[in-house]
Amino acid sequence: MQLVLHVWRQAGPNVKGAFATHRVAANPHMSFLEMLDSLNEELAANDEEPVAFEHDCREGICGSCGIVINGVPHGPTRGTATCQLHMRKFRDGDEIWIEPWRAAAFPVIKDLVVDRSPLDAIVQAGGYITARTGSAPDANAIPIPKDDAELAMDAAACIGCGACVAACPNASAMLFTAAKASHLGLLPQGQPERDERALKMVSMMDAAGFGGCTNHGECEIACPKEISVEFIARLNRDLFKASVMAVE
Repeated sequence: MQLVLHVWRQAGPNVKGAFATHRVAANPHMSFLEMLDSLNEELAANDEEPVAFEHDCREGICGSCGIVINGVPHGPTRGTATCQLHMRKFRDGDEIWIEPWRAAAFPVIKDLVVDRSPLDAIVQAGGYITARTGSAPDANAIPIPKDDAELAMDAAACIGCGACVAACPNASAMLFTAAKASHLGLLPQGQPERDERALKMVSMMDAAGFGGCTNHGECEIACPKEISVEFIARLNRDLFKASVMAVE
């Protein structure tokens, strides 16, 4: 299949970028990243600068592969990271627009690579438990209701790719923050710092330059792990409670 790619090219964070048009032959069985690999091989063979993009595991686990494809973070298939998207989702002759996550908090490093370290800063602000836990406890040593355990696992599925930020009209990181706070807040070990965690993580999110959540719901649609916006409501309740307790 022959494709026309319009790829965002930007040499650095302080350089103006623009779309560049490339033509590439792709096999329907290729993943999207393999197709970009093929493009880069052609560019390198012609002594042209390859397209910079991020990847690591290529198994939908690490979250580093995220790019916007035809205006949709991670592309047209729901619940799928870019590295898991296959070219059979496109047709021969298609034009594909490829660009980086666009958010003030995610400055472009080069081409499709952005700086997502502000997400790490949010986790560092409170996404942890300070109590010493020692070695791994025996299974079921701490009674946890099944529903709570499953909900905590749903939140912990977040891979920190930033698609929620890229999809949100406000570039909010609220779904990411809510997932990272909720998977600890739902467990007994996370209760002592639950209020402090909510305050610190949301404060850091605001300080990092992310926008506010206005309940558009685009984050849930774009999330490759389909994390529910219900976790945002849970974090908002924790934040309200923590704010009241801080005033008292």
